[in-house]
Amino acid sequence: MVGTRGVPARYGGFETAIEEIGQRLCARGHQVTVYCRDTGAGPRPDSTYLGMDLVFLPAMHKRSLETLSHTGLSVMHLMAHRPDAAIVFNAANAPYLPLIRAAGVPVATHVDGLEWKRAKWGGSGKRYYRRAEAMAVRWSDALIADAVGIQTYYRERFDADTYYLPYGAPILAGTKSDKLAELGLKPRGYHLVVARFEPENHVHMVVDGYVRSKAKEPLIVVGSAPYSDAYTRQVHSLADDRVRFVGGVWDQDLLDQLYANSLVYWHGHSVGGTNPSLLRAIGSGAATNAFDVDFNREVLSTAGRYFADPAGVAALAEEAESGLPGLRERGVLGQRLARRFDWDLVTDGYEGLCADLVAATAPAPRRARRVQRGTQQTTVGAE
Repeated sequence: MVGTRGVPARYGGFETAIEEIGQRLCARGHQVTVYCRDTGAGPRPDSTYLGMDLVFLPAMHKRSLETLSHTGLSVMHLMAHRPDAAIVFNAANAPYLPLIRAAGVPVATHVDGLEWKRAKWGGSGKRYYRRAEAMAVRWSDALIADAVGIQTYYRERFDADTYYLPYGAPILAGTKSDKLAELGLKPRGYHLVVARFEPENHVHMVVDGYVRSKAKEPLIVVGSAPYSDAYTRQVHSLADDRVRFVGGVWDQDLLDQLYANSLVYWHGHSVGGTNPSLLRAIGSGAATNAFDVDFNREVLSTAGRYFADPAGVAALAEEAESGLPGLRERGVLGQRLARRFDWDLVTDGYEGLCADLVAATAPAPRRARRVQRGTQQTTVGAE
């Protein structure tokens, strides 16, 4: 598994997926190698984690080069050791796909979301991501999409087949609340945001809208981001004394308790496909308000309330504190919907994909166009 920060999962969706899928594949008797970024700080990392073999390699600490530099070194190592199959995460790494295939290693690319829509990339970065998507379609033996909306995009833009392999949702039952005291909080006594500070995650919109509201319960904002100082300053400038920024929370028990005991969880992500923080929220039974895009409606359906601007946030914040019935019911429905996203079933899909790659039976992304079929393309995967 190549192209991420690696495990333990302490950053985002890719890392969470690798940790959950990798440990399950190991439990089923497979050997799994994960390429991880060596930050050079702290004690030397362990070489194994939850059964997975870890390879730590350095990266250039510059936003535009960090991923590509680390993946380049990882691919060199991979070519020397030649696994049975490789999964590359992030379409940005597509230029390395020909090297992997030249080594005789079949490879699938997890294309992630619509990266070229992220505000952190300038014009050249956006153009690169658009080209990288095309390269992933051309040079991958298979493509992975974690959301139906991503499948639709690749089908319409590239006439390309994908494996639908979403993330899993941990189902939290009987979650405690004892750790909330560490932050001076009480169950159902706060609003919650958990997100990296990036414009397309709309933390600024949630904070702005909340401040415009008459809400009395505090808004707890969990998260930060490297390379985003200007945006972080913007978000902080919009806050008043009802908003509390607590930074990253690495204690998973505390984070689970924050989700499960929130009055309402606010999800502003807009371009990343199915998002693990949204799945964790509904798996905890949290009533959820989300930015109005197809990816979020795909997960939440009628369990969610949706916003598109600060005024919408303000109205929903006041509604949440109005005492009107429905929040608990929405949380229960969301948790029921979360059961569709099961890590064991997701692992079945990855296991089947790797078997297809080794057997050379995976449907190539551009199969439909190459053989000029007149029928509608088939989407394959685990649902």
